[in-house]
Amino acid sequence: MNADVAPAVSLWTPPSLNPVQDPDPGLLEAQLDFFHKLGYSTAQVQAVQQTFGPSTDTDKVLGQLVRVGAGREEQQGPVTTVSVLVSRGDGPAGGPALLLPVSEDEDEDTLRSLVIDGSNVAMSHGNKEVFSCLGIQLAVNFFLDRGHSDITVFVPSWRKEQPRPDVPITDQHILLELEKKKILVFTPSRRCAGKRVVCNDDCFIVKHAFESDGIIVSNDMYRDLQGTKPEWKRFIEERLLMYSFVNNKSVLPSCFHPE
Repeated sequence: MNADVAPAVSLWTPPSLNPVQDPDPGLLEAQLDFFHKLGYSTAQVQAVQQTFGPSTDTDKVLGQLVRVGAGREEQQGPVTTVSVLVSRGDGPAGGPALLLPVSEDEDEDTLRSLVIDGSNVAMSHGNKEVFSCLGIQLAVNFFLDRGHSDITVFVPSWRKEQPRPDVPITDQHILLELEKKKILVFTPSRRCAGKRVVCNDDCFIVKHAFESDGIIVSNDMYRDLQGTKPEWKRFIEERLLMYSFVNNKSVLPSCFHPE
């Protein structure tokens, strides 16, 4: 009587026919620059990038950095807790906390000065239709919560004038309040023969940031100014921190790398 013979099972797995994709060096470099601005080291960022392979999503990398930072808090020392949600409406101002690693000797003196493009931020918050001063306040609050104390906002002085239907503005009192706190600076303007003559506030923004070795907070690439001075071009490319208002509630540094 013949015994049943079990079929042979092959343990050989054919190699993948899909070629292995090389990581996009431009994307990895852009992420590295972005996370440097958030306070992470090159080693931390590259370690997380390698775990996700060539298709590295910025949100995934950030999430992993936060998880690693939270898991190693006791071993690596102190961390900075940053609120990444800032209320835009009448709801609570609190939100989730983002843990950023810091060195033990970090203090206010180690943080770069910030120069905020007030017009760019206000118009962005107002959906490019209204000059929303609340957007400026949210941006200032975000960086104050991060521990920054050297913050300067530039806004054209004519924004203090009585609003007109063709140039709507909301929460105008915020501008004067920030000026009293020596955070906001109005750039000069005057009237000549009934016409308003204004200075280019972009020049004030870039010049002050360059001279103070700081960071520019704006979504403007300042292309016209990049061609005026070679040192300004390089400075703008390296020190421009772009941002986003998310779901009408939060202001965050953007993951987009300046061109």
